Amino acid sequence: MNIEWFRDYCISLKGVTEEFPFGEETLVFKVMGKMFALTDVDLFTSVNLKCDPEKAVQLREQHAAIQPGYHMNKNHWNTVLMDGTLSDKFVKELINDSYTLVVSGLTKKLKGELEKLP
Repeated sequence: MNIEWFRDYCISLKGVTEEFPFGEETLVFKVMGKMFALTDVDLFTSVNLKCDPEKAVQLREQHAAIQPGYHMNKNHWNTVLMDGTLSDKFVKELINDSYTLVVSGLTKKLKGELEKLP
């Protein structure tokens, strides 16, 4: 997986925007204004993804490439190393889980706006 694939996949999800709120090197993806993924655009050595706290612990125990979220709330975020040890399919599942988790936490109003999007 490369940064172009990661970006294209994230931006293809409904209601997603991309921003650089932390500086020009950190690309952040948001759904309805809420962050679900971020990465360093220059290095692309890892991505941070939101995760259910219990599942986060399990994933970290099962995969050396999944670590507590770097510079994030370590209970709710994982840093996924893009070192080639995880399949693209699995990383896609992690992205989907992060997106779904954030969508589930949206207000009723924002969920309604998201549903109306094409």
